Amino acid sequence: MARNIPLFVAFRLLFNARFYYPVFAMVQLDYGLTMSQFALLNTIWAGSIVLLEVPSGAIADRIGRKRMVVLASFLMVVEIGLVAFVPLGNSTLVFWVWALNRVISGAAEAAASGADEALAYDSLPKEEAEQRWPGILARLMVLTSFSFVAAMLIGSAVYDVELVNRILAVFGLAEPLPRDLVIRFPFFLTLLSAFGAVGVAVSMREPPQETACGGECSVWSNVFAAGRWILHTPMVFALIAAALVHDSVVRLFLTMSSEYYRLIEIPVAAFGVVGAAFAALGVFAPRLAQFLMARNRLVVNYLVVSFLTLTGLLLLAMAWPRYGVGVIVLFAFSFGLLNFFTSHYLNAAVDSKHRATVLSFKGLALNLGFGVVSLLYAGLLRHLKDSGAGDDAFASSLFWLPGTFVVMFLALAAYCYRAVYRKR
Repeated sequence: MARNIPLFVAFRLLFNARFYYPVFAMVQLDYGLTMSQFALLNTIWAGSIVLLEVPSGAIADRIGRKRMVVLASFLMVVEIGLVAFVPLGNSTLVFWVWALNRVISGAAEAAASGADEALAYDSLPKEEAEQRWPGILARLMVLTSFSFVAAMLIGSAVYDVELVNRILAVFGLAEPLPRDLVIRFPFFLTLLSAFGAVGVAVSMREPPQETACGGECSVWSNVFAAGRWILHTPMVFALIAAALVHDSVVRLFLTMSSEYYRLIEIPVAAFGVVGAAFAALGVFAPRLAQFLMARNRLVVNYLVVSFLTLTGLLLLAMAWPRYGVGVIVLFAFSFGLLNFFTSHYLNAAVDSKHRATVLSFKGLALNLGFGVVSLLYAGLLRHLKDSGAGDDAFASSLFWLPGTFVVMFLALAAYCYRAVYRKR
């Protein structure tokens, strides 16, 4: 089972090496879609993940984690292949191919979510897993940060038609490549990563695992058994709730970051560099997480995450020209620490028989939490515009974010005190 650990790290890197991320919105528009179609496609993607997240985890616990990881890698090949080779010119055809891509992409994310991590964790000797997992997480997060920086920079570069043709001209290519071909290059690179993910997934081995009901239960029996277990295990419920509270507001910033950078007068050309810097800061988060875990109790570590998140939101509301870009440091560390702590403490608290299902419940909770917060924020923006804020609605909305986080944090603290600490 030892080789599953480096294979798990390699799979995560290849599965998440999406070279089209820095140009994701632009490439869909260049394919002939509209902004409203872009928004609709994002909704389709999120909906498919929400619908398939928990059942996929239960299936992984029922039939094996490796099979789900292999399925996720093959689905990645299909989803990228569709948009890499779709003919352009017919907007209706392009939209429906993208819609199919979003459904398959959501299915791939759901199939991998929980299954790959459960496979890796259960590949460790049971008596060593809790001690060794933080080191594996640290290595994964550092490598992920480097790979994300590389994907951001390379993906942006190969999408630049003029840059690509200038480079090819240096190597003797006389005829410039057509634009319709060059804008597919980020997908071609991602397709290579997808084939690599297939090779890695097939090379994994299935670790021995227990089942929730002796191998005789159905997938939905696994789902309900894991759900009941979460509800009756306050510590696990609190860990998932804490992840939801912090992740939802940080992810909200990530989705609106370009608008914030424009507000604080960061040049558009520097957006990719700022995004790469955000990813690069993730290299330091695992070291800090291990340092904190060695010296503090769980509650203190999550309070550090809360402090960084709230401070970042307060500075975000200030929207200081140019200097406001410094908030990415706080959000990068809070996001990295949150992911590290959640993975470590949750895996340590969950038994093998429904590990993938519980991790899928966590993924479902994060997506639902982000969706609800996003809807509330969209409603806030509309209210501010209707109230006369006009073009200043976005800047005004930033002042509501710290208060929203405080309300969610207090609700979480009240639950933890009543259900976890008072019963000790």
